[in-house]
Amino acid sequence: MKLKDKVAFVTGAASGLGHEIALTFAREGARVVIADLNEQAAIAAAQRLADAGHQALGVAVDVANETQVSQAVDRAVAHFGGLDILVSNAGIQIVRPVEEFSFEEWKRMLSIHLDGAFLTTRAALRHMYAAGRGGSIIYMGSVHSKEASLLKAPYVTAKHGLTGLAKVVAKEGAPHGVRANVICPGFVRTPLVDKQIPEQARTLGISEDDVVRKVMLKDTVDGEFTTSADVAEVALMFASFPSNALTGQSMVVSHGWFMQ
Repeated sequence: MKLKDKVAFVTGAASGLGHEIALTFAREGARVVIADLNEQAAIAAAQRLADAGHQALGVAVDVANETQVSQAVDRAVAHFGGLDILVSNAGIQIVRPVEEFSFEEWKRMLSIHLDGAFLTTRAALRHMYAAGRGGSIIYMGSVHSKEASLLKAPYVTAKHGLTGLAKVVAKEGAPHGVRANVICPGFVRTPLVDKQIPEQARTLGISEDDVVRKVMLKDTVDGEFTTSADVAEVALMFASFPSNALTGQSMVVSHGWFMQ
């Protein structure tokens, strides 16, 4: 098992990509903390993992709340005896043209994606550094960490920002054996993406099928969605990589939508 006895803290893990990553880590031997805004969903997801024979803990956390983040990470460390992996995955999406975005919506998007990444990183690093056993910080970026799309100004801004944060954490964490990397998926058919399809159809005045074919997947090599399993496998690679040789990097998983 690639993550035997490691402790992983995954945000937004009650559903979607976060849950797939948590499940993959658990299958590889990790003890997993399911951190989510929805406490009942987090506890239920952790219980399902426990029922399958894995070690899991469900905790409620608003990643943009400094106190809640510190308490949730402290609780995880107290419960499992340490912290080896952080996956900063929690996020939301609001789709509309720049001129129609309210300042409150802009701030909310950046707060969840960027403040949340900073707060969880800071809390995790303090424990990782103190324990002296290294670790891995993984940010959930996007192809929008590299490219722009219509109607997503704060999302694209935030996802670009994560790559900068990862590079700094990679440099600062290296003496402590802590790596930091970004996963940049293309469109994955999660509830977040399903919500966007009718929203973009209305805004762009096209059908939902055209949103999928002509907007979301038009630049892929095969017209296929990236899967949660695809993303989880990259997360597993970043989490289990044995040295600082792979740090400060961003990997695109997008069926060729963006090639670098």
